Amino acid sequence: SDKAASYKNSVSHRRWGILVLLCDDFKRLSISSVFFLGFEPFGDHTINASWVAVQELERLGLAQNVDLHICEVPVEYQAVQSLLPSLWKQHQPQLVVHVGVSGIATTVTLEKCGRNHGYKRVDNCSFCPDSQCCMEGGPECIDSVIDMDLVCKRVNSSRLGVAVSVSKDAGRYLCDYTYYTSLYLGKGRSAFVHVPPLGKPYNAQDLGRALQAIVGEMLELVGQAEGDDHHRHHCSHQHHQHAH
Repeated sequence: SDKAASYKNSVSHRRWGILVLLCDDFKRLSISSVFFLGFEPFGDHTINASWVAVQELERLGLAQNVDLHICEVPVEYQAVQSLLPSLWKQHQPQLVVHVGVSGIATTVTLEKCGRNHGYKRVDNCSFCPDSQCCMEGGPECIDSVIDMDLVCKRVNSSRLGVAVSVSKDAGRYLCDYTYYTSLYLGKGRSAFVHVPPLGKPYNAQDLGRALQAIVGEMLELVGQAEGDDHHRHHCSHQHHQHAH
């Protein structure tokens, strides 16, 4: 049909970006435009499993009322500083979800919050912010408005064959930096998914199916979080830094 052809042609690629779930009116189930992000290679991750997983998600596709766009983001603080304010202002997305790789993860991990300080590692351009923080004057920690525990429970009960867990520390590198920035700009309307390296233990198909299931649950929950003020408060989680 013309509608199906239009949906297929809506899939687009850009060098960097964010997973952005856009709805004209979510309550009326209008078509959502979804931008799915995977990071470029960095450090020991010469093949970044996050980008591989996002490309697999594109192959699998999402629901008919979702337009899927996939993007790759540089592992660069300044690129993030430039991209995210522009993205939030221009598109005013309902939800932004990031996907990154964690070298220590053995499950697909949903991050509950982002942290403002502690960014001491240099990026792919050998750059590190002098302030070592995301937003000067911002709260130390911001929670997502998405109920990650509920998403985790639902996906794990679906017998997907991929284990999903929840984390309270995104690692204080580009993953965490990007997440906090989106949480700050979007007033908590953001999410982050960490995937393990390929083959440890999941392959690209496994990770793509996991992202597909997770985003499906998030799309159901995001409308329910519209009036949530939880993001306005500092989170009270204990944090254990990840090695990314």
